[in-house]
Amino acid sequence: MNDPRTGSTSEPVIVIENVHVAPVTGPEIPSGYIRIEGDRIAAVGPGPAPAAPGTTRIDGSGCLATPGLVNTHHHLYQWASQGLAQDATLFEWLVALYPVWAAMDAEVVKGAAAAGLGWLALSGCTTSSDHHYLFPKGRGDLFAAGIEAAREIGLRFHPARGSMDMGESKGGLPPDVVVEELDEVLTATAEAVDAHHDPSFSSMVRVAVGPCSPFSASAELMTESAALARSKGVRLHTHIAETLDEDEHCLEQFGTRPVDYMEKLGWLGPDVWFAHTVHLSDADIGKLAATGTGSAHCPSSNGRLGAGIARVSEMLRRGMNVGLGVDGSASSELTPLAGEMRQALLFQRARYGPGALTARQALELATLGGARNLGRADELGSLEPGKLADVVLWPVGPFAAAVADPVCALVFGPAPPPALVLVGGRTVVAGGELTTVSQDAAGRAGAAARRRLVRLAEERGVRPARHVHEGFTA
Repeated sequence: MNDPRTGSTSEPVIVIENVHVAPVTGPEIPSGYIRIEGDRIAAVGPGPAPAAPGTTRIDGSGCLATPGLVNTHHHLYQWASQGLAQDATLFEWLVALYPVWAAMDAEVVKGAAAAGLGWLALSGCTTSSDHHYLFPKGRGDLFAAGIEAAREIGLRFHPARGSMDMGESKGGLPPDVVVEELDEVLTATAEAVDAHHDPSFSSMVRVAVGPCSPFSASAELMTESAALARSKGVRLHTHIAETLDEDEHCLEQFGTRPVDYMEKLGWLGPDVWFAHTVHLSDADIGKLAATGTGSAHCPSSNGRLGAGIARVSEMLRRGMNVGLGVDGSASSELTPLAGEMRQALLFQRARYGPGALTARQALELATLGGARNLGRADELGSLEPGKLADVVLWPVGPFAAAVADPVCALVFGPAPPPALVLVGGRTVVAGGELTTVSQDAAGRAGAAARRRLVRLAEERGVRPARHVHEGFTA
């Protein structure tokens, strides 16, 4: 029997050849091959692959091979509420949408997740997180619904069992109908980890613990959640420093800024990654870098809500780990994960100049940076022997062939539909089409989820609003 990290030669063997390989770690190979045995990468090298009987050979001519992209922040249920509160700030947007989301049920979540994950796969994503933090009572198993959708689409899935316990009556932002009691949260979170978390090397599902934010989760919920996560050996995730409003809220409520507050609660460390981190001081970046705390950068959502531009270039320079996230679809409509590489690069250059972020740094954010955030850098994020065979082939022709550097073409330009997406050696996308489920059916499921959510909200007397700005609702 072979080394379990490289797979067994009795398993199916795939060779992708004649391809430009961008492994993320190590030098690029302008014309080389990737050999896959079972669900692992067995070899990566230049030139033609060694001949071997029983091998499925894929001609990668005209393609760039990268690791599968890793999405480190999302709210999949929001696929069903895109296009609402189009002109709102974060807090305005939340206030407008909480009553709508309070109507969701497991059927809405399943359809929204199917569409959202299918869309991610079509942009080269092979692993996605999901931060689900609203659990209105009597609406079915919302957490399991997302996991089932991920299983059908075929992506690796890292759902965070989120929570909120500070409703309006306790000085929080969300309405009371969407928050839970502390004991309910801890019991449900422990049950979610026990039921779904798989710590194995080839895991398709790993669960994190994710109280929503400092303005919707009490200090007790934050500290008890951290203790629970660490007792079970799973990771921690929450929103931090997304807007200046949050800074003001933390100063008013806790007498300190968000990162210092998180430090006080025991929420810094290599098992933690935060979403957004837009408004960080120099001292904040130093603390996060020193403690190994990661960040999920969501440039399109931050732009859509007018939150600002995260200091990603400075974070990287000082040794912080940064991955990418598309964020919830309701604040980042139809955003493809591959496109966030371009957004990240352009935002940093707009703020700091053309040397702020390179194409290859942007690719690393989307791959190895994301794998580090999720605690899977030994398994994912680069094309190396022994790692899982999560591989994307991007066509770089005919028009993109005019760009001499295929990584530049991928990141600087609009990313093309991938020619092939493999997750553990299994084909999820081929020729720009989903292969695991009907692509049309996945899209229709998302549209049906939206219609159902609107109907359920209207039955509660809530009319979803396209515009919430200066008192105008329509």
